[in-house]
Amino acid sequence: MESGSDKGTGGFSAMDEYETLISTTDADLLKRSWRNEKAAPEILQFESSLVQRSREQIQLMEETVGEFMQNGEDPLTVSLYQMDIDRTVFLLRSYLRTRLQKIEKFMFHIQKTAGLWSRLSRQEQKFAKRSIEDMKKHLEQSVLSKLPDRYKSHLKQSVISEEDDMVTEPKLDSFVICRSRKFLGGLPVDDSGEENPLDMYAGDIYALRYKSIKPLIESGQLDLV
Repeated sequence: MESGSDKGTGGFSAMDEYETLISTTDADLLKRSWRNEKAAPEILQFESSLVQRSREQIQLMEETVGEFMQNGEDPLTVSLYQMDIDRTVFLLRSYLRTRLQKIEKFMFHIQKTAGLWSRLSRQEQKFAKRSIEDMKKHLEQSVLSKLPDRYKSHLKQSVISEEDDMVTEPKLDSFVICRSRKFLGGLPVDDSGEENPLDMYAGDIYALRYKSIKPLIESGQLDLV
């Protein structure tokens, strides 16, 4: 009776609060960010505001479900709401875990590339620094200390190397599957950047080299799938 009468009296029940919450697009934004992060060969910009809002929403939804259980709400309704919480928690955890895996894999490359380093959250930067120190210490103790001086760098094969050829880098030339969010006409997506322009239509799916569409991913005009 209470949940039904509140709608006509201007009251704001727990049910109304929850429905208002899930009517936002944050769940879709989180799913989109998760998919992009999983499909992109390099680490993307950390979605700090979205992550913070998602955490707050999870807490609010958990409190709402707790109120439902205390008020004797229908178990099926509670179960459905709990499924929404579990889905959001899964997406958030998978998004963060995917980023940590990329940091572990490309830590040295990320550290020496200012643009990539700035994409990390403060917590991720702390994790990266700790991982780098642990890896350097491990390499020194297990391998580098036993080699001649010219081979003791953890970044280069030898002192004569002109580049950091021991650093793992993401393969930006790899093909990815993407979907356009709107019509994009005359895009130069080949290696030269000048020939064979492509018209991309909203909702259509394409297989393209990541580096050719990287700016469109970063600007939100394309989604990875």
